[in-house]
Amino acid sequence: MSLRINDTAPDFRADTTQGPIQFHEWIGNGWAILFSHPKDFTPVCTTELGYMAKIEPEFSKRNVKLIGLSVDPVDSHSRWLGDIEETQGAKVNYPIIGDRDLAVSKLYNMLPAEEAGSSDGRTAATNQTVRSVFVIGPDKKVKMMMTYPMTTGRNFDEILRAVDSMQLTAKYKVATPANWKQGEDVIIAGSVSDEDAKKLFPEGWKAPKPYLRVVRQPR
Repeated sequence: MSLRINDTAPDFRADTTQGPIQFHEWIGNGWAILFSHPKDFTPVCTTELGYMAKIEPEFSKRNVKLIGLSVDPVDSHSRWLGDIEETQGAKVNYPIIGDRDLAVSKLYNMLPAEEAGSSDGRTAATNQTVRSVFVIGPDKKVKMMMTYPMTTGRNFDEILRAVDSMQLTAKYKVATPANWKQGEDVIIAGSVSDEDAKKLFPEGWKAPKPYLRVVRQPR
């Protein structure tokens, strides 16, 4: 069965570059981003892991933990980390899951459940569907999923922007418009009546259409 937004993120136990974890326990009471890679020592993923290392403090400010995954064993990841630091100028301080038996990749529908074997002998091409990002909330539910092709580096600034939106809309009864950025106007949720909106947003709002009520971002 495919994962959908608002499904509970599958729990698992795995070895990582920072020791064994139980995923839900590791997440704790905050948010988490699981982002996966088809193979160690691949060029696009090297740049991605390095960039995430650079902007990890921004995620930490938002109470978001980062964790990578690659369909290779942990000792291979450890060697790869040296290359990432050397070429990208950033040290990876978040854990990377070793998924040699493909268990987590299958659990998260990044590889078919019937896929046989282990990471041994597999190439980035045979693992090419393992290029996903999962944003998981404190309730352990999947809040967002993104899957990229092999040759297109992921935009982690966009994921940070999306986290800002999800955290804001989880706290207040608003939604964010296209290309919204932190501090810009938002939209009153459609589930909020005008009567209730007057209590929630006493300063009022602009409404070019009755269903499109624009208001300052709540603080």
